[in-house]
Amino acid sequence: MLRIVGLTDDATLLDWQRVHNEIIPTAPLSVDEIRERAARHVLEVAYDDAVLVGCSTVRPPSEETTAAVVIARVLPAYRRRGFGTAIYQHCLRRGRELGDGIETHILASNTEGLRFAEQQGFAEVETYLLPGDTIPFVELRL
Repeated sequence: MLRIVGLTDDATLLDWQRVHNEIIPTAPLSVDEIRERAARHVLEVAYDDAVLVGCSTVRPPSEETTAAVVIARVLPAYRRRGFGTAIYQHCLRRGRELGDGIETHILASNTEGLRFAEQQGFAEVETYLLPGDTIPFVELRL
């Protein structure tokens, strides 16, 4: 049974970090960076019973956009089992409470993630490269 929980302690924070850094190796985050993000965004981890399977981020709208950003991440060993859909639906509900639209950002090398987003109805808006990175991110909108 899938459980999605917030970052309530060091263990959940480290689990979120593990998933994020494995799926986005080009932009690993430190514990301090995650704590700072958790003050601004909704960061959660997903477990199949006690087994870590993924994490998520919901960013409220910013000065640049009225859309909320939803990001669902699933560890490769747990993909194609419905976890991504469940995490995404959970994030989507939260995102719709916060913004007028929904966006997501996916590392261009994550072809499974891009395919999943397109299957959910997202369309590519922009591709951008963060300073110092070699692999771009793709911004998509619902």
